[in-house]
Amino acid sequence: MVIMLYIAALIVAVAFAVLVVYAIMTLKATKQTMDNVKDSLDGLNTQMKGITDETTQLLTKTNRLADDVQQKSSKLNGVFDGAKGLGETVRDFNNSLRQLSGSISRTANQNPEKATQAVKWASTLMEVWKKKSK
Repeated sequence: MVIMLYIAALIVAVAFAVLVVYAIMTLKATKQTMDNVKDSLDGLNTQMKGITDETTQLLTKTNRLADDVQQKSSKLNGVFDGAKGLGETVRDFNNSLRQLSGSISRTANQNPEKATQAVKWASTLMEVWKKKSK
């Protein structure tokens, strides 16, 4: 019976030794996996730093571009204001010409003799001016 006890102890010792060997192998595989994960995370960290730097540069350039567009837009507002003023001036000039034309028409209808005489004088002045300019 003592022999059986020794055999049982031997079987337990062998089983424990096998268990320890498999546990060591598992821990080594786990360590290797963890090392690979660490290397991957280090690489990812380096890539993220590069992306962050590029993003910062891109944001800086975008802000400069937005400022430039805003400055140019402000300058264009002045041009459009000037064009608006020019349009108003042309409209006022057209109104003045219409009023002058209406006034001349009314005067010509009221005094046809003077209008005919004014046209003759204007025609004569135009001929003299043309001859002088040649």
